[in-house]
Amino acid sequence: MRRAVAPLLVVTVALVLADSAVVTLALPDILVELDATVGQVAWVLISFNLVLGLGAVPAAIGLARARPQLVSAVGIAAFAGSSAWCAVADSIEVLIVARCVQALGGALALVGCLELLVAEWGERRGVGAWVTAGVVGTAAGPVAGGLLTQAISWEAIFVAQVPFAALAVPAALAVPGAPALPPDRHRPAIRPNVTLALLSAALTAALFLLVLLLVQGWGRSPATAALTVSVVPVAALAARPLARLFRPPPELEVAVGCLLVAGGLAGLALPPSAHLAWTVAPQALVGLGLGLTVDRLTSQAMEMRLPRAHHAAWTIGARHVGVVVGLAILTPVFTADLREAEVPAQEAITALVLDAPLTPDSKIAIARALGDELADQRGQIPDLHRAFAAAELEPEERAAADALERDLDSQLERAATYAFRDSFLIGAALALAALLVMVVPGRRRAS
Repeated sequence: MRRAVAPLLVVTVALVLADSAVVTLALPDILVELDATVGQVAWVLISFNLVLGLGAVPAAIGLARARPQLVSAVGIAAFAGSSAWCAVADSIEVLIVARCVQALGGALALVGCLELLVAEWGERRGVGAWVTAGVVGTAAGPVAGGLLTQAISWEAIFVAQVPFAALAVPAALAVPGAPALPPDRHRPAIRPNVTLALLSAALTAALFLLVLLLVQGWGRSPATAALTVSVVPVAALAARPLARLFRPPPELEVAVGCLLVAGGLAGLALPPSAHLAWTVAPQALVGLGLGLTVDRLTSQAMEMRLPRAHHAAWTIGARHVGVVVGLAILTPVFTADLREAEVPAQEAITALVLDAPLTPDSKIAIARALGDELADQRGQIPDLHRAFAAAELEPEERAAADALERDLDSQLERAATYAFRDSFLIGAALALAALLVMVVPGRRRAS
């Protein structure tokens, strides 16, 4: 058990930070099963990131007044309990409240685990493990969530977290001693934290909008989408070894990372068709940019600043407030673009139905079923297969109807791809704004 203490704490850090995006691929299932709207399911993400972002600094202040072992154990226990609550939530409102509690527990766990990891492994290794766990958790969250949703259900995402967190509670209490926090000596590092916030807002486009495009816009399964977006964490893990080969200055490394994220998001805005292969290269750029920037910026924000837990909390706040800002900007943009795309898509669908080699009665039956499906879409991409399955057709017309269904699906895929374009470009602009913060002349460090 003693040897498992530090690894369990590292896994806990990764779990908490994975939760910022772990439900992304489950949102379509949550939307249907809890009878929610697109705006409501967005709050399943927003609530967690908002509470974690705003709660991290107060949690670090509280850490100075209590034993880190106790703070960590209480936070991890709250995280585990609220994860179980999320799994049994029977309404979108209950799920959002449970996510808030989960984030509060997560904030305590993150700052507490940092101190415990330093006590276990020393300053350099402990801080490095804490930072790396955060990067890996953030990047791998959507993949793990998508696979669990496809294999079992969206509730399994939260159930799977409980045993790991439950084991981490006694692990936190088993750490023999963590030094008391020193007095607050330094101001927060402004430039790295502002860059982190802007970059996190940009990465929201890749980790949130891309999976929505794949699942809702292009009709791919959560497992297919999860495997597709696994390019991001794989590329993020490859970034650090690549950086060690060239040994660039830290500022240049971050600047290159911001450019890669911006380029990847611009590439996601311009796919010529709904083929998954078009997303691979842009995702690789985003993943490399993520791997080059987040841990480097986090280290810069914490370097030589005491107490470390306070400055770690500022980085957590910057990252998750940045995610919330990204969601707040991007969600209304892509939902408005989806609404604007409805009229030309409906006109194109009408033309395709009229031109189909079907009898007038069959065209009327399909048109009525499509009309019902479009009217019930509630801001989502409609499932046309249900309309074709509901229409009463003669057996000899089924082949023509199948061809028409494929043509209509292609039309909707093009409309969805176009509707997400503005949001990806806004994400790219946010990454360039992060780059601007890094390169604008000024004091390198605020102290």
